[in-house]
Amino acid sequence: MSSTIETRLADLGVTLPEAAAPAANYVPFVKTGNQLFVSGQLPMSAGKIEVTGKLGDGLGVDEGKHAAKLCAINLLAQAKAATGDLEKVVRLVKIVGFVNSTGEFADQPQVINGASDFLVEAMGDKGRHARSAVSAASLPFGAAVEIEAIFEIVD
Repeated sequence: MSSTIETRLADLGVTLPEAAAPAANYVPFVKTGNQLFVSGQLPMSAGKIEVTGKLGDGLGVDEGKHAAKLCAINLLAQAKAATGDLEKVVRLVKIVGFVNSTGEFADQPQVINGASDFLVEAMGDKGRHARSAVSAASLPFGAAVEIEAIFEIVD
């Protein structure tokens, strides 16, 4: 018997925050057909960015993974805001992770595993996804990680 995403989140001790408002001239998500595109989410917790800095210059993989997990939690918060019910999410299709890192840092995939691992824990097989993990010279507000997502949904 499969459990719901909300049940899995509760079992993981995760409460979804209120979906963050956009910081500029864009919308937090766009629904088109059976797809939901969620704008890049930062490692926010309690209304502020929790992990700032550059991987490879003061931050290690573990801090980056934590930041990526926070981004993933915020992706699910946006998905819930968009659909009203996470059970309307058929599957997570793809995530794109941006890692604020030095030119020498090469563990972007390990950092984004913080999001990927959490999303599979929270969503089960629905959370298995395609992805990209890339370096960025800087990110908004000095965030260590930013992640965007594409979900398949039903009405």
